[in-house]
Amino acid sequence: GLNRALHILEFLHATQRAIGIGELAKGLNAPRSTTYTLVRELVGAGLLEMAGDGNRVYFGKKLYLYGMAYMRGNDLLRRGRQEVDTLSRETGETSELCMLQSGRYTIVHSSPGTRPFRISSATGLQIPLPWTASGRLLLAGLERSRIEAMISRDDLVLPDGRKIELDDFIDDIAKARVTGYCVTSGLVDAYTK
Repeated sequence: GLNRALHILEFLHATQRAIGIGELAKGLNAPRSTTYTLVRELVGAGLLEMAGDGNRVYFGKKLYLYGMAYMRGNDLLRRGRQEVDTLSRETGETSELCMLQSGRYTIVHSSPGTRPFRISSATGLQIPLPWTASGRLLLAGLERSRIEAMISRDDLVLPDGRKIELDDFIDDIAKARVTGYCVTSGLVDAYTK
């Protein structure tokens, strides 16, 4: 029951789009009948909504309201959002508040810059930690064994197929721990070198 419902929510978050219930069942490797029953219950509770032609499902308004309540009640998020907005306003650069979530670098708030060249990022986007300088900073307080437990082999492969060596990644994290900052160039997007 509950675990399958959570898997449905995780799957929808990972796919970032409305999905047919049959495709959802297949993606979860779950029986269709069970998936239909759970989806019907989650729709009834307002956690999911039927989308498009009524054969696809996606997050419901109630999840948005829960998220908004979480943001209002979480002091770190509230203060972090204010600081990110101030930083963006003062520098003209796109600024992000990022957190660790399920072993991923997750953008929880983004404030666009005012300069003509802007990097766009999507709030809620989850990115493998080795792909970003921020990922290295997020891990700077952790021991090597905890870092290795979070990183899969796939996380070390960049979108263009290049591979990051785990030892190089760990070395970058150690440098970030000492310096308090990290700079990477051209890891995810070769055009931002």
